Amino acid sequence: MSGLDVTLGSRDGSSRRPSASAVLELLKPVTWFAPVWAFMCGVVSSGASLVAHWPMALAGMVLAGPAICAASQAANDWFDRHVDAINEPNRPIPSGRIPGRWGLWIAIIWTALSLLLAASLGPWVLYAALIGLALAWAYSAPPLRLKQAGWWGPISVAICYEGLAWFTGAAVMTDGFPDAHVVVLAGLYSFGAVGIMVFNDFKAVEGDRQMNILSVPVDLGVENAAWLACIIMAAPQVVVATLLVSWGLPLHAAAVGLSLAIQCGLMVRLLGDPRKFAPWFNATGTLLYVLGMLVSAFAVGAHIGAPR
Repeated sequence: MSGLDVTLGSRDGSSRRPSASAVLELLKPVTWFAPVWAFMCGVVSSGASLVAHWPMALAGMVLAGPAICAASQAANDWFDRHVDAINEPNRPIPSGRIPGRWGLWIAIIWTALSLLLAASLGPWVLYAALIGLALAWAYSAPPLRLKQAGWWGPISVAICYEGLAWFTGAAVMTDGFPDAHVVVLAGLYSFGAVGIMVFNDFKAVEGDRQMNILSVPVDLGVENAAWLACIIMAAPQVVVATLLVSWGLPLHAAAVGLSLAIQCGLMVRLLGDPRKFAPWFNATGTLLYVLGMLVSAFAVGAHIGAPR
């Protein structure tokens, strides 16, 4: 079960090439939404004109989703293939549709292409990409394999998918280090996303237990993890609403507060049966969370961010 064991990569031991559809499935386009949304929040919060900078914004969206996020998904599926053989045996690598070491090579190539694209968008974008990709590989690959290290797993994913993506969006638009207000919002929403990442781990609890992966739900128990995830998700939104009021943006603060109030109502149902309602909450509470992100981004972009 070492990082380079290929027995699950091809059931017949052949060296055939994977199909384009299998590669696309490995790169998981459905997961690109979160970092692309956070990137666009960074774009909006920068205060820069999207019309004037749309080529950079478009390239940055590709970097956040189809490049960096896709590379992280490929790396995760390669190093997680033994767990997937238990939890989701029909995924591309354990099913044999991505044979041999193709999964590993795809992850490496996509990582290199991501860095090339990031370098073309400026030094701060490259620095953020280097940190994000390093965390992505550390999350999945030995010896660190942060996904086995309790809280370090969801923290690393939240930083990559939310904080760094938001930072990158602002850096692309301003061609420099983002405004301090932007960085604060990115950090707060990144912290709250840790709770969302804990909810995502609920679906793999059985396989994680069998493979001795110490995810937060495995370590604390599903009920305790759900309570703590709700608190982590809600607390930074309270801080965001408070900051928006202090920055002279009460209407935006009220919108964030209303979103949080509805989330809290949804959390009550979630906590009644976390395993059952986690997917439902990810489709409802998380949607409200990211809408609050966008409201906050517009607030900073219009009133506090960099001049247009």
